[in-house]
Amino acid sequence: MSFYIVKIITLLGGLALFLFGMDIMGKALERLAGGKLQTVLSKMSSTVLRGFILGVAVTAVIQSSSATTVMVVGFVNSGIMTLKQAIGVIMGSNVGTTVTSWILSLTELEGESLIVQIFKPSTLAPLLGIIGIVLHMFTKSKQKQGLGTIFLGFMALMTGMDLMSSSMGFLKTEQWFSDLMISFSNPVLGILVGAALTAIIQSSSASVGILQSLCATGAVTFGTVIPIILGQNIGTCVTAMISTIGANRNARRTALVHLYFNIVGVALFCIIFYAIGAFFPWKFLENTAGAMDIAVVHTCFNLGATAVLLPMNKLLERLAYLTIPAEPVHQTPVLLDERFLATPAVAIQRAHEIAGKMVSVAENAMEKAISLTQKFDAEVYQQVLDLEDETDRYEDALGSYLVKMTGENLSLNESRMLNTLLYSLNDIERIADHAVAVAKAGKEMDDKAIRFSEKACKELALLQQAVMDVISDTVYAYKENDLDVALRIEPREQVVDALVKEVKSRHVRRLRDGMCTVEYGFVLEDLLTAYSRSADHCSNIAVQMLQVAEGKLEAHEYLNALKSGELRQSAQFSEQFKKYRAQYVFPEER
Repeated sequence: MSFYIVKIITLLGGLALFLFGMDIMGKALERLAGGKLQTVLSKMSSTVLRGFILGVAVTAVIQSSSATTVMVVGFVNSGIMTLKQAIGVIMGSNVGTTVTSWILSLTELEGESLIVQIFKPSTLAPLLGIIGIVLHMFTKSKQKQGLGTIFLGFMALMTGMDLMSSSMGFLKTEQWFSDLMISFSNPVLGILVGAALTAIIQSSSASVGILQSLCATGAVTFGTVIPIILGQNIGTCVTAMISTIGANRNARRTALVHLYFNIVGVALFCIIFYAIGAFFPWKFLENTAGAMDIAVVHTCFNLGATAVLLPMNKLLERLAYLTIPAEPVHQTPVLLDERFLATPAVAIQRAHEIAGKMVSVAENAMEKAISLTQKFDAEVYQQVLDLEDETDRYEDALGSYLVKMTGENLSLNESRMLNTLLYSLNDIERIADHAVAVAKAGKEMDDKAIRFSEKACKELALLQQAVMDVISDTVYAYKENDLDVALRIEPREQVVDALVKEVKSRHVRRLRDGMCTVEYGFVLEDLLTAYSRSADHCSNIAVQMLQVAEGKLEAHEYLNALKSGELRQSAQFSEQFKKYRAQYVFPEER
């Protein structure tokens, strides 16, 4: 009895180590790939065939078809990707996941040569473990540390599989286990078992690995392997189906395409394979299967199913639409899908894109608001108010979303981007608020028939151009994460401040000479305050970008040191200030 207890403990420990290794290896691979995953999947899957190739590549890299499919569901739910694009990626993910089974089949390498011995898991796992721990503990580069984590995950995965295999070796003499394996050769029962196992652990790669470890018993035949592998392909759809809870219709259709693809593939295979077997029995089904044989079966099925169904992608799309019909009311795509939180690199990249839209909305609001000071239009005025409301919604959504990522294990670049986003949201929203202030000043000018003098109008136009230029540069620097452009923002902000002071000074002179009234001065003061503070917020955004890039958050100290000449950028700052100030010359100065 104690013998069986020890073996069960060893088996469960091996399984735990195997799943742990697969988990940390997959997450480390995702972090190493970073936000590029979104760019690759959403922008380079223009055709079904290209999507298929990308699905294979991405899944092979991150070692999880479930993770790829859940990301795709999120992209469709967010409106980043169409259902048509998603179909190819989903098919590719099924093929990409076979890479894991080939890696695990290294256990069957035979030979006495040094190369063969090195690539056998019993040697390769500890070798990668040594390299991994050195990279993880003794290097400062986050990329090298991430690579070390991947190697350590692989070592844990292979060691876990070796433990499972050794713990189940005794089963080869157990008649009850042989009978159990034979019962799984029943196609229906085998498919159900494979689907259930994969649905429970939510990883087809892991369930295939477990099946490969059972080969050590010698009781696993091809007749058992084939239906279980078929079931595993269906069971892997559970993760994507669960992820569609609360998603829009297109996202749910995407998960259904994944399910239909695997069900139809399994059904076609069973009909053809077992129908032929009924007339011409497949003798190899009674042969014992090894780990490499399982990898071959797994790959052949997925390649075969894809070859048949890839040209029929439109039928799968139509079937998904028949299951979930279109609704008359348009559904707005979700801006920030929480499915991406499972892949922080993708979540941050998506948040950065949304923040880029937010800052563009703020720029648009200010541009429209400035036009109202020249010619008032009630419709444009309402648009400014609507745009400001939109930035409020962006700020609320982004703030909540980003806070959920603060506890994640992020790379240095991801942490910096997260901090930049968190510290800049309020400044972006405030630019839109000041746009409303400008719009209200324009409305007041229209209501009270306030008309500035020709000189005052020209001075304001010059200042407004300077304000829009600093906002435009800020938007570009922020969206592209361009630190060189960010360095130009502070000199431009100082130019805006100088212009504001000059406009005020000129207004006071006109007021003293009786050429202007106090009432006009109130409106002008509102405009100048809004312009100056908008430029200040642009400066805050740029300084935060620069400071976060250096691993600091000392904005005031940075600005003081910059202006006092203590920083290496101080000379560049002075030169740029003179350059930009020369661009904005009042009429009489020309």
